[in-house]
Amino acid sequence: MAEHSGFEKLVAEAKKNITEISPADAAEKSKSGEAVIVDVREKDEWDEGHIPDAIHMSRGTIELDIEEKVPDLNAMIVCHCGGGGRSALAAENLQKMGYKNVRSMAGGFKAWKAAGLPIKK
Repeated sequence: MAEHSGFEKLVAEAKKNITEISPADAAEKSKSGEAVIVDVREKDEWDEGHIPDAIHMSRGTIELDIEEKVPDLNAMIVCHCGGGGRSALAAENLQKMGYKNVRSMAGGFKAWKAAGLPIKK
C-alpha cells in the first residue's frame, strides 16, 4: 500500500480542530432527530452500502452542496467516511464555513459496521 504521510498529517491537524463522535452516539443523535449524518464518501462507496437516513455529499462537493441541504448553521452535522480521515477534513471545512455544531464520526463507516449498526443497500 502506498504511503499517505501528507494526507495523514493533514488529517491529524484537522482532528486537533474538530470534535469526534462514536458511531453509537451518532446513531442515537440521528435517530432522535438531533443530528444530520452526512456521508462524504464517493458515490460508488455509498452505493455499496450506507447509513439509513444519511445524506450523501461526497468530499469533493460538500462545501458546494451543504448550504442548500443543511442551511441552519446551528444544526448538528455528523460527517463520516470510510475510516475517519476524509470526514475530519470535511468537518474542519464546515466549521470554517460557519457551521457551529459539526462532528466527525470516529472510525467512519468501518466502525459503524463493526458496531453492528444498521446499513442500507
